[in-house]
Amino acid sequence: MLQKLKRQVSLLLIVSFCLLNFNVLKVQAQMVGTDTVIAAQQANDQRAQVADFMAREDVKQIMAQYGVDLVEAQQRVDSLSDGELAKLANSIDQLPAGGDGIGVIVGAAVLIFLVLLVTDLLGLTHVFPFVTPQR
Repeated sequence: MLQKLKRQVSLLLIVSFCLLNFNVLKVQAQMVGTDTVIAAQQANDQRAQVADFMAREDVKQIMAQYGVDLVEAQQRVDSLSDGELAKLANSIDQLPAGGDGIGVIVGAAVLIFLVLLVTDLLGLTHVFPFVTPQR
C-alpha cells in the first residue's frame, strides 16, 4: 500500500516538475534620459508645492467655509496626473502673494518719498530740509 502511494506521488511530482516553466526573463539596462529625470523631479516639486499650499491655514479655512472636505480634497490632489498637477502648480504661482503686505507698504513709502523729493527739487514744496530747490 505504501509502495503504491509512493509511486503515485513520485509520478505526480515528475509530471508537475516537467510542466514548470524555466524561461528566464531578459533584463535590459538602458540609460535614463536627462529629460526623464528632470520631468520626474519637476513633478515631485509640483506635488510638494501643491501640498504646501493645501497645508496653509488660510487655505484650510477658506475650504472649510465652502464646505470642502479636507481629506477628500487631498485625495483628489494626490490622484491628479502630471499635466493636471503642472497646470495647478502654475496657477498657484500666478496667484497674488497673500503675505502680510510689507512689500506693498515699502513700495508705497518709496514712491511717496520720490514724489516729494522731486517736488522739493523743483521748488514746488519744502518737505525735506536737506534739499536746496533749483530756481
